[in-house]
Amino acid sequence: MKVTSKGIIDGIIQDKYGKRGSTDKHGIPTCSLPLKIENAPEGTKTFAIVIEDKDAIPVSGGFSWIHWVAANITKEEIEENESRTNKSIIQGLNSWISIQGGKVEKEFCMYYGGMAPPNKEHIYEIHVYALDCFINLENGFYLNDLCREMEGHILDQFTLKGLYNC
Repeated sequence: MKVTSKGIIDGIIQDKYGKRGSTDKHGIPTCSLPLKIENAPEGTKTFAIVIEDKDAIPVSGGFSWIHWVAANITKEEIEENESRTNKSIIQGLNSWISIQGGKVEKEFCMYYGGMAPPNKEHIYEIHVYALDCFINLENGFYLNDLCREMEGHILDQFTLKGLYNC
């Protein structure tokens, strides 16, 4: 399986998918990256996506920053901003809900919350999982819930990386 994005050019995440793009009333970047999944294994029913920033660990109080958690994606091409426009995608909570994220209200944290490195350029990891089932979760779940539900159902996994400048 392979995953690519028109929003990542030469390893650089384009500005509009982070803090230099559109934001909500809390300043959270809202335009999610487009993704294209190719050569998914036979038997794939859905995909799950986790976007995280491990470079945030020193500035977040010791944890990897979660930017997007999504499940039950049934198509191989995810268009730009589908986090906000595709209501069939089940989405979990991002790290903007945390103390470090300003304890933003839950309804603003159940979507893609884009790149906003505070201290230097960060490398973002986009993990895409091919699953043999639909995930039994509702909007507003946590990453650990998704990990538990995916256990034993991952057919393949691909990680795409991109850099976003401060």
